[in-house]
Amino acid sequence: MTHLMSPSDHVGMLESMLSAIGVEAPPGSVCVAGRAGLASRYPVSGLACAALGAAALMVARRSRPEAPRPVLIDRARASWWFGFSLQPMGWVLPEVRDAVTGDYAARDGWIRLHANAAHHRRRALAALGLSDDASRGVIAGRIRHEGADAVEAAIVEQGGCAAALRAPDAWRDHPQGRAVAVEPLVHRLPGAAGAATHGVPDPVRPLAGVRVLDLTRVLAGPTATRFLAAYGAQVLRLDPAWWEEPGMVPEVTVGKRCAVLDLRSPEGLAQIQKLLAQADVLVHGYRPGALDALGLDTETLQAIRPGLVDVCLDAWGWTGPWRERRGFDSLVQMSAGLAWAGEEAAPDPLPVQALDQSAGYLMAACVLRGLELRRESGRGGVWRVSLARMARLLQDAADAGFAVPPVLEAAPDAAYDPAIERTAWGPAQRLRAPCLVTDARWAWDLPAGPLRGSPPEWW
Repeated sequence: MTHLMSPSDHVGMLESMLSAIGVEAPPGSVCVAGRAGLASRYPVSGLACAALGAAALMVARRSRPEAPRPVLIDRARASWWFGFSLQPMGWVLPEVRDAVTGDYAARDGWIRLHANAAHHRRRALAALGLSDDASRGVIAGRIRHEGADAVEAAIVEQGGCAAALRAPDAWRDHPQGRAVAVEPLVHRLPGAAGAATHGVPDPVRPLAGVRVLDLTRVLAGPTATRFLAAYGAQVLRLDPAWWEEPGMVPEVTVGKRCAVLDLRSPEGLAQIQKLLAQADVLVHGYRPGALDALGLDTETLQAIRPGLVDVCLDAWGWTGPWRERRGFDSLVQMSAGLAWAGEEAAPDPLPVQALDQSAGYLMAACVLRGLELRRESGRGGVWRVSLARMARLLQDAADAGFAVPPVLEAAPDAAYDPAIERTAWGPAQRLRAPCLVTDARWAWDLPAGPLRGSPPEWW
């Protein structure tokens, strides 16, 4: 990593993240090298450095609990990791987005449809009165004469995913925007007492032996568990037979075992309770209330595994009228005003899925902080993060002012680790580590593989 003076656009956001998880760090605990950043009206590269810095600092505290050493964040690599980390060799990554997904001009503005999942596509098209095979042109023609808010409401009512473009001020005045504005960056709830299952961590592989049950999908949760796996955690991801996210699976399954389990079946529910009883950490991103409906509410989870570190994500925030609404990074960008470029302009989204990525690394920091507190007190805990609150953090940082950095170029070949990862799709290379934690080794024990390729069992 090069040691060049870096912009300070990460500092305030890093302090907010550490404060949110109850950590005080002396000056110089997180050092950032490099100057260039992603082209954006918002300090996206600063957000990348802050989120990765918070997670890396917590790794350092676990690696050397008595005397954690400063961590180093490479600004360029942190920015590139907010995009795609994988470079295929002789093969092509699957498409990430469905053809229906994207922005459409309405009568009075713009709206974005999120249809990457087949059932979300069907619901959106049904709400528009269109057949499942409707082309993008037909969809655009159908939306063009409708109000954006009306189309959003109709699709959401059908259980689909859509968001009308709003100005930042309009979001601040919206009931959900007002609710998110007064939420903490991280909600923290106490957990049940339960003895930690592991002794003193290995400084080199500080999460070795820690079992993480992963009930997450694109993209924040998988980012969190990928980070944990990089430092030795045993990550077991569970998906139902019908779920697919082909474009992201090679990106986020590295270091993990992935299994099939239908939580709605009696057998699946019984098995997940067995897995939970032996887990240290649960990371999940289902909509609020989804696990409760299966009988796996917060209190029950803590009873099944006293001492469980329970970290969960919501799109729109944990309070307010939209707290149970389906959502994704790009939709939150539309609603919260991040994609707003002016009254007559088309949406101008962030250059990467910055809300997902930053929320993911903050979730990883929450996991590590939860394990730290469990070691000290013997109690687990519940930690809640949201994309909408992360959007507010980024907006506040931009409103405070920041110097626009030199534009970062695409990652060169030298930015990738020369080691070959033998993924299930073919050989590939990963970006070099974006953070340096003294003693701790960033590496995965397993290459990326398909969903449902392993049994739903701990190893």
